Amino acid sequence: MNFENTEHAYKLKSNRELFRALYLFKLISNQRLVAFLTKFAILAIKFKLPISFLFKYTVFKQFCSGISEKDSIDEVDRLASYNVKSYMHYASESQKSEVGMDESLTKILDTLKFSSGKSALQFTVFKATSLGPIDLFEKVSAGIGLNYEEKNIWRRVLKRIEVCCKTARSLNVKIFIDAEESWIQSAIDDIAESMMAKFNTNKAYVFTTIQMYRIDRLAYLKKIIDKAEEKKFLIGVKLVRGAYMEKENIRAKNLGISSPICKNKKATDLNFDKALEHIIDKVHICNLFIGSHNEESIIKATKLMNKYKYKNNHPFIWFSQLYGMADHISFNLALEGYQVVKYVPFGPVKEVIPYLIRRAEENTSVSGQTPRELNLIKKEIRRRKINSV
Repeated sequence: MNFENTEHAYKLKSNRELFRALYLFKLISNQRLVAFLTKFAILAIKFKLPISFLFKYTVFKQFCSGISEKDSIDEVDRLASYNVKSYMHYASESQKSEVGMDESLTKILDTLKFSSGKSALQFTVFKATSLGPIDLFEKVSAGIGLNYEEKNIWRRVLKRIEVCCKTARSLNVKIFIDAEESWIQSAIDDIAESMMAKFNTNKAYVFTTIQMYRIDRLAYLKKIIDKAEEKKFLIGVKLVRGAYMEKENIRAKNLGISSPICKNKKATDLNFDKALEHIIDKVHICNLFIGSHNEESIIKATKLMNKYKYKNNHPFIWFSQLYGMADHISFNLALEGYQVVKYVPFGPVKEVIPYLIRRAEENTSVSGQTPRELNLIKKEIRRRKINSV
């Protein structure tokens, strides 16, 4: 793989867009500044201050495709012109009211309908906590009994999730159930397993998400694959490293318990690569969606595919990166004929601010990621021989 081909990687970016990306990645490489702006944004959201304008022409432009599906379809089509598919997500974070949860359900169903029949939009995604109260996910995960009212609310949560999965199958669109924090994940795992057993009888429509920075996830992965083989259903796995490392470690420290997260990046990388090996050996029963910006893991996956004599465009193996990031991986993989799918979030600026904050924090915390983006963007600017816009 040649991830250094910046001409192809940034083919879709105008000179202006390239410089905007350069300035933005320089900005978010400053940890202190990002930490300050994050705290400011959280307070502003809490007190309902008008801060959308601060995000609209900076991180929103970089990491979101638009305000609505219709706003985003031009970008989806542009990506598809280079053999890069997309999956769209209304990137509003967890809801707290029944009305908000019903609105989230409507948005998920709308995105499924919008994606149906479009070859460039074969997947979509939702967070389980956008369809139910976080405190109930936490109670169910901990095995704490629910009272009468809570049981009724939980039944509505399960019904919303089932409607999403059933609709995905009926519209022939694959759907990811996102992974979340460890203390609510057990409930989400149980739901995902039951949905896969119910709807993945002849094709993997429902995918669970497994965060390999967790110490217990490799054993869990092997367990659900064994269960699928025994009970004769297919599973889909979106394999990622993980998105809540800082929050997980702080919580564990405050509670005086062992962190569920691997002690270092090396251990996480080893976990991830072992998971790749296990799934690719079982790809007939376990569809694999690799969500990674790690070049070594991507190369590992392509070598494993070669070992098993799989074609680059194997129908059950996909590679994915976030919109606005790692274009050098996405576009160069697609150039070689691999199945590549960009995660394309959308939504009103004020509603996606929590998502945008996570993207900024992620870029400051992942060692080597932002410097790599910056170096490649600078390389392309030099190749184009442009000094400014």
